[in-house]
Amino acid sequence: MEASPAPSPPVSDGRPRRSGYRRLPVQQRREQLISVALELFASRPPEEVSLDDVAEAAGASRPLVYRYFAGGKQQLYEAALRSAAEELTSRFTVPPAGTPTEQLSAVLDSYFTFVAEHDAGYSALLRGGSVVETARTSAIVDDVRRAALRRTLRHLGVREAGPRLTLLVRSWISVVEGASLSWLDEGRTLPVAELRDWLVDQFVAMAAATALRDPQSAEVLAGVLALEDPAEPRTGRLRTVLTR
Repeated sequence: MEASPAPSPPVSDGRPRRSGYRRLPVQQRREQLISVALELFASRPPEEVSLDDVAEAAGASRPLVYRYFAGGKQQLYEAALRSAAEELTSRFTVPPAGTPTEQLSAVLDSYFTFVAEHDAGYSALLRGGSVVETARTSAIVDDVRRAALRRTLRHLGVREAGPRLTLLVRSWISVVEGASLSWLDEGRTLPVAELRDWLVDQFVAMAAATALRDPQSAEVLAGVLALEDPAEPRTGRLRTVLTR
């Protein structure tokens, strides 16, 4: 049974404080600690966040945090990153209706909803360089990228991608990540719909350039083209490249 910590003295640093200690079921308490930790790790450099900070923000005690995360802050940091990664990966689901570019736009809409709702967590997930970064935390981020690669190729109807097609998709994923972080850094001044459309155009442009040199990419894009709206400007650009 969880033991109630001694009351904390008043603080005056202006940071919000959570409500006092409450008994919670084991899984719910663990999820609460992860959620609180992700907020803290994301709003400040992870090395500047202590277990005492997590405990105080969660309305718990330091020994209680250790009870759930015996490995200390490193284990808690990895659990928080994994939670963010799992939720982000769930946003890669492609809707059944629409043309391929409309479906890609819908996935990006879902992706940017996550980014907007969890801006600090998203930054914590993708930004490297922390002193608490390890091979395990890097692997969590790589898992997200691999999931994005697999689902994009599946969306394109590709079972085995050659090196150029794989490079195309991986490069575009990097563009999405970089654009998302820049969008957050610059205060979200660009309307998200414009950013989404720009990223779809980037994919089309990169795909068209790759198709000029790679038969597999050209074949995939021909299949995409057959499903696109003939009146859509992107369709015209693709058709121009593929008929050269």
